[in-house]
Amino acid sequence: MPADFAARSVLAATALLALGSLMACQEQIASAPYIAAFNEPEIVRAEDAGAPPNARPGSCWGRHVTPAVVETVSEQVMVQPPEVLADGTVIAPGIFRTETQQRIVQERRELWFETPCSEVWTDEFTASLQRALKVRGLFYGSITAEQDARTRAAIRRYQSAEGLDSAILSLESARRLGLVAVPRDA
Repeated sequence: MPADFAARSVLAATALLALGSLMACQEQIASAPYIAAFNEPEIVRAEDAGAPPNARPGSCWGRHVTPAVVETVSEQVMVQPPEVLADGTVIAPGIFRTETQQRIVQERRELWFETPCSEVWTDEFTASLQRALKVRGLFYGSITAEQDARTRAAIRRYQSAEGLDSAILSLESARRLGLVAVPRDA
């Protein structure tokens, strides 16, 4: 019986140690700066330092960055030709060097777009957004009135058809969905 108890104690201690190690890794991974690149950018108020130039006071903005597309081309360049006899016997092989060049195929693009401010983002607004996206077959699941991953994915699906690949709802998309009033022409 004591041997069985000792074995269980060692097993429990090992499991706790492993769990503690995993938790430490998870904290480290979650706070790693490279993970932040996968998050959506935050909504910026016109008054904030990072806002786009000439932003209307009181407005909110989202930003979508498309990274540059870089092409790498490697090419073998002959430095010295091979020495070959008349009968085809190779005396000395050719000497080559590899030249690698990179060129930008598509420039990096930064697109600023106006978005509804946090005052507009009520639970009712989010529920209406989810219903509007669900009717269009873009939101899956039940209406929760929460700005969760399913809602952001549905927003991205809706806007990508219009050329904006962002999970931040643009003001123009909100207008097209009938969630925000369209301004009258003066």
